[in-house]
Amino acid sequence: LVGISFENPYYRMNTALLSRLKVFEFKILSSADIAGILENALKSAQGYGGKIKISSSVSDLLIRDAAGDARKLLNLLEMLVLSSVGKTITAEAARKAFTGGRKYDKNDHYEMISAFIKSVRGSDPDAALYWLACMLKGGEDPRFIARRLMILASEDIGNADPGALTLTVSAMKAVESVGMPEARIILSQAVIYCSMTFKSNACYEAISAAEKAVGEARPEVPRHLTRAGASDYIYPHDHGGWADQQYSAVKKKIYKSRKKGFEKELDRIHENVRKRIA
Repeated sequence: LVGISFENPYYRMNTALLSRLKVFEFKILSSADIAGILENALKSAQGYGGKIKISSSVSDLLIRDAAGDARKLLNLLEMLVLSSVGKTITAEAARKAFTGGRKYDKNDHYEMISAFIKSVRGSDPDAALYWLACMLKGGEDPRFIARRLMILASEDIGNADPGALTLTVSAMKAVESVGMPEARIILSQAVIYCSMTFKSNACYEAISAAEKAVGEARPEVPRHLTRAGASDYIYPHDHGGWADQQYSAVKKKIYKSRKKGFEKELDRIHENVRKRIA
C-alpha cells in the first residue's frame, strides 16, 4: 500500500495506523535550489535562452514566492514574462504580480504555534513576536493564540508569576471584544510579558504527579475528613491556621516548588503557616 498526502500524517492520521506505516517526507527545495532552477530557465535554450533579463530584486521576489516549489517558480516566471512589456522585468512589475509568501496551511498552524509556545517558554520575546506575526499574517484566529497563551501562563509560568494568568485571561477577553487588527497589539503585550517573566512548570508537574498517584491506588478518604468522622476533625482556624493531621493516604510529596519568582514567597508563607507564626 502506497499513499501520498499533502497533509502532515503525524497530525492527521491515527497513531495505530501510523505505527504500521513507513512515512517518507519530501522536503521543499532550498532557496539555492530554486535560484539554480530560475537561472537555468532564464539562460537555457529550453527556457528563455537569455532573452529575458531580471534584476536581483526580482529574482529574490520569485524565489520568495515560490516557497520551495519549482513548478510554482516556473509558473510565476511565465506569468511575469507574459504580463511585462519588453525584455526587462522590473521589480515594480513583479510586486504587482505577486501576492507574497507561502500559503498558511494546516501544517503551518501546528508547526508555528509549536515554535511560538517554545519561544515564549524559552524567554525569547523577539522570536515569540516573530511567530505571532507569522501566524496573524497567515490568517490564524487570534482567539486560538490567546487561548494557548492562557494555557502557557499556568503550565510554564504558574505561581512564579501568578499575574501572567490574570494578564492572559484579560488579553483573551480583550481580543474577543476588540478583534483584528487591534487585537494584535493586545497579543503583543501578553507575549512580551509572558516571555520576559519568571518561568516554572511546578503546577504542571504537580497535577501530573497527582494523576499518577491516583492511578497507583484506590482513593480512600481519611475517616476524620468524612461526615461520619467529623468529631475527630481538627479545625485549622482554631489552631493558628494549621493542624497536624493527615489529609490523604498519599505518602510521597506531590507538589515541588521550583523556587522561582513568587514561588519563593509562597514557600516562605507556607513554612510560616506550618510553624504557626503567620
